[in-house]
Amino acid sequence: PDARGRITDSVETASALSGGLVIADVIGGEPITFSQNYACDDCGISIEELTPRMFSFNNPYGACPVCTGLGIQKRVDPDRVIPNRHLSIKQGAIRASGWGSADPGTIAGMYYTALGKKHGFTLETPIEEFSEQALDELLYGTGDEPLELSVSRISGGVMRQPFEGIIPNLERRYRETNSEWSRGEIEEVMSESPCPACHGRRLRPEVLAVTLGGLNIAEFAEKSVVKAMEFLHTLKLTEMQHKIGDRVIKEIMDRLGFLQSVGLEYLTLSRSSGTLSGGESQRIRLATQIGSSLMGVLYILDEPSIGLHQRDNDKLLATLGRLRDLGNTLIVVEHDEDTMFAADHIVDIGPGAGRNGGEVVFEGTIDELLKSDKSITGQYLSGRKFIPVPEIRRKGSGKSITVKGCAVNNLKHTDFTIPLGTLTCVTGVSGSGKSSFVNEILYKKLAAELNGAKTRAGAHDEFIGIENLDKVIDIDQSPIGRTPRSNPATYTGVFNDIRDLFAKTADAKARGYSASRFSFNVKGGRCEACSGDGLLKIEMHFLPDVYVPCDVCKGRRYNKETLEVRYKGKNIYEVLDMTVDEACEFFANVPKIARRLETMREVGLGYVKLGQSST
Repeated sequence: PDARGRITDSVETASALSGGLVIADVIGGEPITFSQNYACDDCGISIEELTPRMFSFNNPYGACPVCTGLGIQKRVDPDRVIPNRHLSIKQGAIRASGWGSADPGTIAGMYYTALGKKHGFTLETPIEEFSEQALDELLYGTGDEPLELSVSRISGGVMRQPFEGIIPNLERRYRETNSEWSRGEIEEVMSESPCPACHGRRLRPEVLAVTLGGLNIAEFAEKSVVKAMEFLHTLKLTEMQHKIGDRVIKEIMDRLGFLQSVGLEYLTLSRSSGTLSGGESQRIRLATQIGSSLMGVLYILDEPSIGLHQRDNDKLLATLGRLRDLGNTLIVVEHDEDTMFAADHIVDIGPGAGRNGGEVVFEGTIDELLKSDKSITGQYLSGRKFIPVPEIRRKGSGKSITVKGCAVNNLKHTDFTIPLGTLTCVTGVSGSGKSSFVNEILYKKLAAELNGAKTRAGAHDEFIGIENLDKVIDIDQSPIGRTPRSNPATYTGVFNDIRDLFAKTADAKARGYSASRFSFNVKGGRCEACSGDGLLKIEMHFLPDVYVPCDVCKGRRYNKETLEVRYKGKNIYEVLDMTVDEACEFFANVPKIARRLETMREVGLGYVKLGQSST
């Protein structure tokens, strides 16, 4: 005991004098080093005591210092600088800011000509025929080796100067410029690539060195919900580790279980929220609410089954049932058949859309709804009305497009062949890779090749059959307008024809009004008190802004003189206030306008007003 006390005193004295570092000299053996610090005596690396904040990439204590926790860096992408290598420089192959001109009188043109003389190509040579060295020097420069630039227009001679290269030039300008416009121009040819320091893992190397069960926190977050649950379930811990971690692991397993119960077991924990569909985001919020175990709450869900496969629909409905059974009320706005059959009570609103709706057609149980003759919903659910299956399928044009080796997100080097001239449906359970193929590979590749868009397709090996198409159009559910000034009439272009029609009336001609007089976006015909908005914004500072009708034009957007011009008894405001159905009858004798309006009616938008705000 006395020896133990003496050793303890000696160790404490030694550590106090040395800042926590003690070396014990073992008789007949190697010296042993002990340290009170989180440090390595061999490599000299030291870290502070581990805390939860160090494992967050949103906290400066844990975030990678190079990418500040983003995991990505924006770099100029050679495939965006030259998206189509079949073209020559003269045909506009180079799409980068400041480098598009092949005119020998420009700086870019002089460098292109000098490089061509060095490597034996002309401005008419397709990029794909350039030698590897020529393309490398075009993109990344000649280093210290000078080029002979013909500057006869300036000084009548030749100047020898190294070429910086398109990509280094763009990246330097991006760093140095203060102009947001210039940065935006250069960003069009930039792509996000993994951070070279953390390789996309977002955290400091010291944090990534901490492992549990052989995995660091980034590797665990890259697992799907199901794989993460399997890992925790099979994790082998010591008795001491069980005492420390059991409650934490139980909490993590519960939360992962909530995500699984709403059909999101395929999502990885590190998935960026910006890449989630609307339905997935809503179900994550739903999973959070299940975890809160609140009672006596009214939950409102707007079409939660959007984008869900029927298999996953069952999980969603079971989850909603659990929320209800906890003692909550759920109101679900939905067209889904399974959801209606699972509901305890149904309210059917109709009978039609827009002005033809707004009434409660039916209220009661699903069995009563099936027998209701007034309800269109009940007629379809009972099978009295149905959508007929086509008896003859279109064979198509015989041509197709084939994409080989698709490897985006969940796609495992899959091959696809899509027949042309037909209606093709891509289906499968949620998270199986439908959107990855159609949006990330098929659309982006075609948009770049056919439309000249600066998009980069996801990973794939080969794309065959592009020559069978001349353009690609993506119709998604993003808003058609970001401001209240956008409306169905302006978006479809029919408003231009309507304004031309008003400008041709005798009254407009007598007053000297052109078509622009009937636009609420420009000065002249609009009400200047509200600048053509029809509404005035009253800022409430600490409360949401309030919008009230303009007290000058009373919400009609135009001034008094413009509203005096009439076509078939209606002024421009009254035309914009018409529904598509009403406008179809009103403009029936004007084929150019009637054709577009009829198309809107055919897709079921007859109830929408021409001037209804897109937002």
